[in-house]
Amino acid sequence: MTFPARTGFEQEYPFESHEFRLDGLRYHYLDEGSGPTLLFVHGNPTWSFAFRNLIKALSPQFRVLAVDHIGCGFSDKPQDYPYRLSQHVANLERFIVGLDLREITLFAHDWGGAIGMGAARHLPERFSQFVLFNTAAFRSQRMPLRIAVCRIPGIGAFGVRGLNLFSRAALQMAVVRPDRLTPAVRRGYLAPYANWHDRIAVLRFVQDIPLAPTHPSYSTLASIEQGLVKLADRPMLLIWGERDWCFTTEFLDEFQRRFPQAETLRLPDAGHYVFEDAADPIIVRVKEFLARLPARPQ
Repeated sequence: MTFPARTGFEQEYPFESHEFRLDGLRYHYLDEGSGPTLLFVHGNPTWSFAFRNLIKALSPQFRVLAVDHIGCGFSDKPQDYPYRLSQHVANLERFIVGLDLREITLFAHDWGGAIGMGAARHLPERFSQFVLFNTAAFRSQRMPLRIAVCRIPGIGAFGVRGLNLFSRAALQMAVVRPDRLTPAVRRGYLAPYANWHDRIAVLRFVQDIPLAPTHPSYSTLASIEQGLVKLADRPMLLIWGERDWCFTTEFLDEFQRRFPQAETLRLPDAGHYVFEDAADPIIVRVKEFLARLPARPQ
């Protein structure tokens, strides 16, 4: 198996690559350490690279897996593919069952919330608890203008796929202090999205945001939302960058309403890429949360 080069960000992402086959396509993932299972599910326009600091910190005590959705990261990027929420959920479910993952702690960010909670809705017996970062798994009418522009026919494709504006802008707008992102980190985020061909999923994710019942993914998201009640008894940690202009604290409020027993770590000086702005306090709180996992029988 050959995987894309990590030129310029080798030290940031020093993990062994693995692949799971989905109908002939490579579904890239990381599998580090051993112990209780932690599963990381990213959003758009990121990939498993976004979780590198948490993977490094947690893999000495846990089995840490992080997937790249089809079209993202080091996974294959087919041009004629159903890039819909339902497909991403189905892919994750096949991965979980294929590797027979159990007692999963789900870590999810951005689109990863809907995708991960969608899989948990269908496979509740395989999930034990949840750690969610600036995400949603329910319907909303909120659409920031800077994202709405990327959905305009023609203009959106030119900006997102032609100029890579969505991924590049995120490195400025999704963090509070973009100057703190080293050149290696920037290269890592952008590496899988180097050309028009490779940015297909970045655009499709933007187009797949369902705001109205006529949207192809609206019913899928509604079903995920309705299924959250099945998971309300599971431990949950909500980690929120309060300066996120996309998944604002209104989304946090909604999660807290649906999961009143959830713990919350609010980070007032962090943005959407909360794991970049506040890696150290996140790692400390996550370790405290995971320390309460019930011991496995010997």
